[in-house]
Amino acid sequence: MKNRYFRRSARRRAPEPPPPRLATAAGTRRDRPPGPATSLGRPGGDSRAQASPKADGIAPGGRVVVITGSVGAGHDGAAREWARLLRARGYEVEVHDFLDILGHLLGSGMRTAYETMLFRAPWVYSAIFWVAAVPRGVSLLSRTVLAPFRPRLLALLPADTVAVLATYPLAGQLVGRLRRKRLLPVPAFTFLTDFSVHRLLVAPGIDGHYVLHEVSADQAHGLGAAGVVVTGPVVGPRFGPATAAGRAEARAAFGLPAGGRLALLVAGSWGVGDVERTAAEIVATGAAVPVIVCGRNEALRARLAASGLGHPLGWVSDMPGLMRAVDVLVENAGGLTSLEAMASGLPVASYRPIPGHGRANAAALHAAGVSTWIRRPAELGPALAGLVDGPRGRRQRAAGLALFQDDPSDVLERAIDDDAAQRPASLARARAARAQARRRWPRRAAFAAATAGFLGWNATFGTSIAVAHGLDSARPARQEAIYIVVHPDEHTDLTPATLALLREAHAAVAIDAGLVRRDPGLARVVATSGLQVVNAGGGRPYRTGLVDGRAAIGHTAFAIHRLGGARPVSFLSGGDLDAVDLATVSYLDETIVVPNARVQGGAPIPPLGRGGVVLVECAATPDCGLPVTLAQRDGLIVGQKLRAATLARHT
Repeated sequence: MKNRYFRRSARRRAPEPPPPRLATAAGTRRDRPPGPATSLGRPGGDSRAQASPKADGIAPGGRVVVITGSVGAGHDGAAREWARLLRARGYEVEVHDFLDILGHLLGSGMRTAYETMLFRAPWVYSAIFWVAAVPRGVSLLSRTVLAPFRPRLLALLPADTVAVLATYPLAGQLVGRLRRKRLLPVPAFTFLTDFSVHRLLVAPGIDGHYVLHEVSADQAHGLGAAGVVVTGPVVGPRFGPATAAGRAEARAAFGLPAGGRLALLVAGSWGVGDVERTAAEIVATGAAVPVIVCGRNEALRARLAASGLGHPLGWVSDMPGLMRAVDVLVENAGGLTSLEAMASGLPVASYRPIPGHGRANAAALHAAGVSTWIRRPAELGPALAGLVDGPRGRRQRAAGLALFQDDPSDVLERAIDDDAAQRPASLARARAARAQARRRWPRRAAFAAATAGFLGWNATFGTSIAVAHGLDSARPARQEAIYIVVHPDEHTDLTPATLALLREAHAAVAIDAGLVRRDPGLARVVATSGLQVVNAGGGRPYRTGLVDGRAAIGHTAFAIHRLGGARPVSFLSGGDLDAVDLATVSYLDETIVVPNARVQGGAPIPPLGRGGVVLVECAATPDCGLPVTLAQRDGLIVGQKLRAATLARHT
């Protein structure tokens, strides 16, 4: 599998016997002998990255495999920095994405589901976060859902692998399971990227849990974690406190005012959370002017720019430079950006944290004394002023910088050396365990195939039959009415007269992912027209497929909302749905619209029964032929006087 960060590594000299060690790396930092003295070395660079492979010039042998997860930016950032530190010590390092191990279907689906929950229903993510804290739930996850991916992960480990390090919790669970089953002969470690420790981050079988602070260590011990070691965070070497000249230069580079307090407001790489309200509240305090990093959420940046709130920025590639330009950080998730701010000498405030890990991190950061959790809007102004100019801010700066005094890679190197000295014939034992697992595989495969076949039939054909008979389908509010859905394309010219005609006909308008991509201006006109908007997913032929069509359901729903429209309440389908599609639509709180008839714009509406749904598909004509099609909507259809009506949900 191709490595995300390229498999580039420093070649080492021939290894020599390692010197004797005083102690293993087990226990917290205060329980073990101190490592080599290091200094922060900022802002000129991180001295840890400049360290020689060993004090005596001896380079260790072997390779370290780091497994991250490309969900957000924190896990990838930690993996990237661990790789840098370990290469500086002479190890060869490979970095792999756990979502690639899961495969395109499951991996991309997991990423989409995470984004969907944070944007659409954060309360669902919060519920999952706390449900996942049930001990048996985590054990069941590693035994069942993750079990089929053990061979894929083992195939990524070359013969000279000396350790595996996970920066993503699901990767840690799978690696720990391999260690417990004696299928992995080398030590495995997990690096916990958050200050708060969730049960999912504690993996039975893992040799060492590396945490950021003593507060994190106490939480990990309480959950039964083995080998807890306080290593401190890892961030890029360019993050460091700014001088007065450096701050002035950075503000000029970003076009920011030379004077006044600036509060950096971040919401992750996706721009998640109540960012607009937070920016408005910071402006209202008068204590600082917000500089808002919207990440890849261009719609958020456009709205902030239009409202004149602070200084909205899109994706920022020079975060070290931006942090030198500001006075305080306001965050809502407690992730990598918070750690980078601490390394930059900035005081940190947690405000309106997102549900789940955001609130848990806010509490842990506050308890550690490296952040201030502002719980009420009335506290925002005084807290920001105190963090920039008061003693609280000075205490937080000192506590944050103190996190970076030790070299985390020193802990891992000690553990690798200890394992090499104590491990005899573990490779042979691992091969025997793998052979035993292979003998049990045919029986398990047959059972799994039978189960999958039964569930697959019910999830596909059974679901389609249920939808055809009205399961979670939308119907007109009055049974003597018909329902009209118009699906425009990029060639359609929706003039004010055409929009008025659609309103008079009580018609809904469908938006698909293709229209959003090819003509976002037209999609915005439709979304903000006041007409009922229907989510058409990936568009014609209204089938979801395996991956892309399913992802388009959520992407289109979010795009409609980001364009300024209300969230759609219906999803347009050809009826070919399975259980995954039904669950996705239900999660988005949409009902399914399956047309009884389809016509091209300009053609008459065919005979329909009571409650019938007709889909009008626009051809290349600018007006879509709607004046002709809609002119006879109130005519006699199958002997009944039927009128177009607005669709009601779940009737």
